[in-house]
Amino acid sequence: MSLKPSDLGHDLLLGDGVVVGRDVTFGAGVVVYDHTVIGDGCFIQDHVVLGKVPSLSPTSSTQRGELAPLQLGAGCVVCAGAIVYRGAELGPGCIVGDLASVRERCVLGEGVVVGRGTCVENDTSIGPFTKIQSNAYITGYMEIEDHVFIGPCVQTTNDNFMGRTEKRHALEKGATIRRGARIGGGSLLLPGVEIGAEAFVAAGAVVTRDVPAGKLVMGVPARVVRDVPAEELLENQ
Repeated sequence: MSLKPSDLGHDLLLGDGVVVGRDVTFGAGVVVYDHTVIGDGCFIQDHVVLGKVPSLSPTSSTQRGELAPLQLGAGCVVCAGAIVYRGAELGPGCIVGDLASVRERCVLGEGVVVGRGTCVENDTSIGPFTKIQSNAYITGYMEIEDHVFIGPCVQTTNDNFMGRTEKRHALEKGATIRRGARIGGGSLLLPGVEIGAEAFVAAGAVVTRDVPAGKLVMGVPARVVRDVPAEELLENQ
């Protein structure tokens, strides 16, 4: 791995084999590691790091091995201070906010928005046009479908044993959030729960069990209160 100065941007460093599309704009102090692919029309803002290889502790349960190069689709915007790791894939038109991070083997569909300071952990898939607001924590091994809304400061988890016992390795899985579901600010989703399509999780709820499709839940622990109004469903927008 080697980094060399490039005249494509101020204090820009590019690794070996980096592919830069047409009309890409770089801010100051950007670092792009080996073989990263940057699509046409991307805007890479100040002090972004692209293609970083993760550093794992000896006890980490995260999958190891060779990672494919980072790929950014056309028209992506990676905002100031963000880090997008090697092995991730961002579809066209994604936005990664200031100081956010997207880890290895994450796949983001077209038009996904990751808010300021949000962390998307490894091996998570996010469907097209999903929006994740600021300072959310999206744990590893999650599946988030399309047109999902995740409010600010939402927290998700994937380990009921919090690092203890070998049983955790077989059970580690984040939440599954189905199409069009909405998660209110400050909510907490426990490992393995499924939020059904078009469900609504009220702000501050603690979700300990699956949420049925089209239902609104609230409270600690979260309980079904009523149906989501028909006028709020995606098909009626």
